[in-house]
Amino acid sequence: MRHESLDFAPGFRVVFSVREAQAAVMTIPPGDGEGGPGNRHRGADQWLYVVEGEGLAILDGREQPLHPGDLLVIEHGERHEVRATGDAPLRTLNFYYPPAFDREGDAIGPGKG
Repeated sequence: MRHESLDFAPGFRVVFSVREAQAAVMTIPPGDGEGGPGNRHRGADQWLYVVEGEGLAILDGREQPLHPGDLLVIEHGERHEVRATGDAPLRTLNFYYPPAFDREGDAIGPGKG
C-alpha cells in the first residue's frame, strides 16, 4: 500500500509511481501556464483532474475550459498547454500511464517529449 497526503504547493511534483502508473500534483499561479506548443508526452497518457481554480487547456490547437471537478485526458503525442485563467491558482491532480517523470519532475522513459 502507498499513501500520501497531497500538498498543492506551487509548481509540479511527482507524488509517487506504482508499476505502470504515476500520480503528480500541479499548482499554476493565476496568469501562468505549464507546457506550450511543443510540449507532449510521446509514450504516456495524462489524466488531469481539476481540484480548484479555473483554467484553459490547449490541445493540438483546440481550447478546453477547465473548472473544478473536470477530468481531461491528454493522449500521448498530443501537444498541450495548461493555463490558470482565474483569480486563484489552478490545482490539478494528474495521472500518467506509463510514468512520464522522475521524482524531480524531469521527463523520463517513453513519455519523454
